[in-house]
Amino acid sequence: MAVEAERWFKRILPQGLLGRSLLIIVTPLIVVQLVSTYIFYASHWDTVARRLATSLVGDVGAVIESLRAFPGPENRQRILSIAASRMDLDMRFELGGILPNTAAPAPFGIMEEALHAALVERLQRPFIIDARSHQREVALRVQLSDGLLEVFVPRKRLFSSTTYIFVLWMVGTSLLLLGIATIFMRNQVRSVRKLAVAADAFGKGREVANFKPEGAVEVRQAAQAFNLMRDRIKRQMQQRTEMLAGVSHDLRTPLTRMKLQVAMLGDADGRAELEEDVAEMEQMVEGYLAFVRGEGGEVSVPTDLAGLVGEVVGRFRREGRDMDLHVEDSLVMPLKPQAMTRVIGNLIGNALRYGGHVWVRVGKRPDAAEIIVDDDGPGIPADSREQVFKPFFRMERSRNLATGGVGLGLTIARDIVRGHGGDVLLEDSPLGGLRARIRLPL
Repeated sequence: MAVEAERWFKRILPQGLLGRSLLIIVTPLIVVQLVSTYIFYASHWDTVARRLATSLVGDVGAVIESLRAFPGPENRQRILSIAASRMDLDMRFELGGILPNTAAPAPFGIMEEALHAALVERLQRPFIIDARSHQREVALRVQLSDGLLEVFVPRKRLFSSTTYIFVLWMVGTSLLLLGIATIFMRNQVRSVRKLAVAADAFGKGREVANFKPEGAVEVRQAAQAFNLMRDRIKRQMQQRTEMLAGVSHDLRTPLTRMKLQVAMLGDADGRAELEEDVAEMEQMVEGYLAFVRGEGGEVSVPTDLAGLVGEVVGRFRREGRDMDLHVEDSLVMPLKPQAMTRVIGNLIGNALRYGGHVWVRVGKRPDAAEIIVDDDGPGIPADSREQVFKPFFRMERSRNLATGGVGLGLTIARDIVRGHGGDVLLEDSPLGGLRARIRLPL
């Protein structure tokens, strides 16, 4: 139960930094206002209502005492006129009138409760309070010894304007503070979003140029750390690429000498084995160079993914290969065209090498673009699908380079796709063979 409540609470909380920051600011503000409102209504408003009600009941009591001290129609009319002009009380006297013998409604609200308490304490006569029949007045009916006294009191005598002023100031200042906080927090969150966008673009292999640290000190420090990390990663990749390129080029010279020496052996024993070793080493060097080219300095440019796949498929079809292509929609996205051409060509080439027919599909998903290559070949066991991405791993155990390659094709393909922020996955194909799925984030 506690776990479900915690999950529900997390679901209703804002997920973004702006929403959570505003929640941190607004929550204490709301709590303070609720406490202030409770204190105001429980003490201040109650005190003011009691004092206003006591003052009103005092005026009504003074009029009743005057009527009793100075009886007679003429004195009664003079006293009621004075009450109307000096006390703002509209009074009417009904000679011989009697209060109806019905239960009075229970007081409702602070004003009625305060007026009821004051009448009970100070007047000590039968009365009825009618605060609902009239919009701008409160009617009091008080039973006297010789009649019924009706008093119509303006509601403003029982209400204090400080109540509305307090509510308006409280709500107005809260909205003002919330607006100011929202503006400042949006400016702070904007710098965090820019940093997140820059990091995401760099993770997808795109160039992040002129990224300027901005915002709070901590955000600037994070942005500066990102710039330093980006420069270090670029230097390390460049150094590794240059080292591999240098080693691969340097190996070509002794390989050339070895090929000449093997050719000069004539029909000596072991020549065929030496030629195979030299050919394998030469193909490995070419694989290294292909790996280096895959990590080269090609820049991402807006590219039509469907058109790119169509060009690769068209090249294989011109060679007489049996292939089906299905494109769901044209999709333009930042890509390194030459590198992605190498990836798609490698996967299709592998499918054609081991299968008789190949199906290629290109589609757009909610968060990624997908390229799917299916074949009807023997496939790859599930426990070996991650191993084939390791450098120089070959499912073909023979030394025949024509059938097994050197084991760098899928390594280069995954490295290029991950450089774009995506991944290459191997799955079971519904056609009975292997499915290669390329996912590229949008």
